[in-house]
Amino acid sequence: MSIFKIDDQNEIYYEYVPPKNGGFTCVFVNALTGDVSAWNGSIGENLIKNNDGYLVYNFRGQAKSKFETNLDLSAELIVSDLVNLVNFINPKNMVLVGLSIGGLYAAMSLSKGVEAKGLVLINTLRKPSERLNWINNAMANAVKFGGTSLILDMTLPVIASPKFLSKMKDNALKYENYLGLDDYNGVSKLMHGGFTTNWDFDWSKLDLPVLVLTGHFDKVFRIEDDINNLIKNMKNVKRIEVPECGHLIPIEDPELFSYHLSGFIISLKY
Repeated sequence: MSIFKIDDQNEIYYEYVPPKNGGFTCVFVNALTGDVSAWNGSIGENLIKNNDGYLVYNFRGQAKSKFETNLDLSAELIVSDLVNLVNFINPKNMVLVGLSIGGLYAAMSLSKGVEAKGLVLINTLRKPSERLNWINNAMANAVKFGGTSLILDMTLPVIASPKFLSKMKDNALKYENYLGLDDYNGVSKLMHGGFTTNWDFDWSKLDLPVLVLTGHFDKVFRIEDDINNLIKNMKNVKRIEVPECGHLIPIEDPELFSYHLSGFIISLKY
């Protein structure tokens, strides 16, 4: 267990496995309700087999990372933490990999001086809209009543594949799991901090290879016309459709995700 200490009340939990023999380092950026466990299992193991490495970490407000309770866990703070952690670790041949809003945070870090060989966006691309604001506000309200369990039970049928639902159903839809979170809880603060994120990002400014993965079972955030419109502004982009999965591709099918990630890394090496 490794800790990047910011001060006495703030620190970031991370795990780092360096690459070997000139390999690449994937820096994984969570979604707001994410955790390092999304990446450090078979995905991390597959990277190691290929002499690549990885850096996983939890935002302030996520498990094992500490934060000052009166602190706003804003988009600016999360991106700043990513930049500072990368500067501290100094991973070699870095590839930024972000899930959902984590992809946007990864892209934003590039304008803050982070240098990467490539960027992977997993169900990230979306346009700001009243619909998106409504969804985000509803989720932030729901977490106060029933925590992340309530959000997952409500949203999984419209963001994940039927196969993944079958895996999850034994531990889902149990009323006793619905434990509300107060305003000082890390996840609650992160979700409210998410309101500060500017989704009107200029993707045309990216000057590195980008891989865009979109899962077809994501019926909430995947708006085909918006994705098409945003991608056409990117200079060097490869798009892979993933009809087998929904929003949570690395969690729903880590082996399939590893396959696509490995192919992208190989394209960067040669």
